[in-house]
Amino acid sequence: MGTSVVVVLNDRRRLQQLRQKLSELQPPMLELVAIGEQETPLTAVERLNPAAARRNRQHSMARWLIPFGFLAGLTFTYITDLDTFAFAGAWSQHLIGALLGMGSGWMGSFAAAASVSSDEDDRIRGLRNRLEEGSWLLLAETANGVEMPWVTLQQARPQAVVRLADR
Repeated sequence: MGTSVVVVLNDRRRLQQLRQKLSELQPPMLELVAIGEQETPLTAVERLNPAAARRNRQHSMARWLIPFGFLAGLTFTYITDLDTFAFAGAWSQHLIGALLGMGSGWMGSFAAAASVSSDEDDRIRGLRNRLEEGSWLLLAETANGVEMPWVTLQQARPQAVVRLADR
């Protein structure tokens, strides 16, 4: 992916003008989203929603923790020879141990996803504060290999230009 920035402006008219200028550029921007009171809400923009990022992390962690938990539970029941689930029979108690391991992997994916925070989360928190103070935000993303139009951004006299981590 290309470069992603969020431009912070204190005037809605300047936001609309900048968005119009950027939309006319060639090659076109991949993403150009105005965020504010009468525009798109911050939570609707997946790139700027920490809850969506946490959910995506949880899904990617679950993809490998659940199978790993299944194998770990199965291996544990074979190694220890414990008869915790003897009522189920020899074959079924190993299966129950594997399923419990799988459940532990699933729960672990939630814990692991919630415990990780990135530098981008801090930047997004700052942007959320700017939005609550009455500023307007413009998320702009260029295609891979395309330079961000920095001169055009600076001509809009933004309060700040926050560069997000490249995808």
